[in-house]
Amino acid sequence: MLDRKLIRENPDAVRLGAGRKRIDVPIDRFLELDSQWREKKHTLDQKLAESNAISKSIGQLMGQGKKDEAEAAKQQASAIKQQLPDLETEVREMEEQLKDLEYSFPNLPHASVPDGKDEQDNVVVREWGEKPALDHEPKAHWDIGEELKLFDLARGAKISGSGFPVYTGDGARLQRALGTFMINHQTEQNGYQEIYPPVLVNSASLYGTGQLPKFADELYKAAEDDLYLIPTAEVPVTNLFRDEILDVWQLPMKFAALSSCFRREAGAAGKDTRGIQRVHQFDKVELVKYTLPETSYDEHESLTQDAESILQALGLHYRVVLLCGPEMSFSNAKCYDIEIWSPAMGKYLEVSSCSNFESFQARRANIRFRREQGAAPEFVHILNGSGLATPRLYAVLLETFYRPGEGVEVPEALRPYVGRSHLTGG
Repeated sequence: MLDRKLIRENPDAVRLGAGRKRIDVPIDRFLELDSQWREKKHTLDQKLAESNAISKSIGQLMGQGKKDEAEAAKQQASAIKQQLPDLETEVREMEEQLKDLEYSFPNLPHASVPDGKDEQDNVVVREWGEKPALDHEPKAHWDIGEELKLFDLARGAKISGSGFPVYTGDGARLQRALGTFMINHQTEQNGYQEIYPPVLVNSASLYGTGQLPKFADELYKAAEDDLYLIPTAEVPVTNLFRDEILDVWQLPMKFAALSSCFRREAGAAGKDTRGIQRVHQFDKVELVKYTLPETSYDEHESLTQDAESILQALGLHYRVVLLCGPEMSFSNAKCYDIEIWSPAMGKYLEVSSCSNFESFQARRANIRFRREQGAAPEFVHILNGSGLATPRLYAVLLETFYRPGEGVEVPEALRPYVGRSHLTGG
């Protein structure tokens, strides 16, 4: 959520910033309603003040023996009080309408975000490692999975539907090992505090992080309970401190959570559906930071490097891409995507998005801090990124380390978690 004062006083800047994301915002309607709300709120405040002043005067008039004047004051106070319920209802309804409009305003891109039209205008910031030079024709991960019986897409579709793979045998072992390795790496090597969150959250939590109301169609909902399956652990971890005021000494805070994630992917029908590139249920380690406003962009760089460190430990080639405005999400102010190379598909696949949301999520979730006792609270800056998501990482591991006749060679860093040097199936 943007600062209402920013929209009110700098509408052109807000319109321009939203336009960099190719999002139209209802600036004119907001300004009109905001003006009406402030006028109506001013009237209500005046009536309340007048009512309080008259009520205080009644006792004084009675004490002075001015019964007629006191009676007239009572009638005046009564008349004002009769007006208050309607005024309060109007102000409350207008405030709700304003909030609904505010929820439609995206976060504005940081000045360092490149302009552009689509992914072709993203900027490659750096690369690490080299594309694997295989001594055999690259084999697609879905063919490797079938050969070694690592996952069963058909039976997953039978019991749940398309996009819900069943991992089997060595494939299940690898899936479990990846999650444990990544959460241990982020907590032991990079200093994050581990969180094990619920995978069901209420609607207030999703409003807090920006998934609601805009992305309701992407979520799985348990309607009777007002609960949703989380699309990412970002949601519960960010909302840990919703409606709280932190002390400055608590910042920065760094959390890492391994969880299952659930996404309907309603807007991605037919895209990258072969194998396990795009699924509806997957595991992911999520990194979340709460920071001071003045340090958030330095923290953004270090968070991205923390996500990269997983790929470096696994010896996988990747690149870091700075997204242009239209490729960014609704809620972030700056975003790096980390993409790994798929030998069989001959393209890069995103395994992490590392974002600085500045105060956008903190305003929605009302998360603030005080610099010192008695100081006015300020909104924290919130950052997050995948560290990492498993499906595409899993796929690229298979394609990169598959050895014909030997199975899949397990990277050295993973071997203590897998318990063997090769996955041979079964």
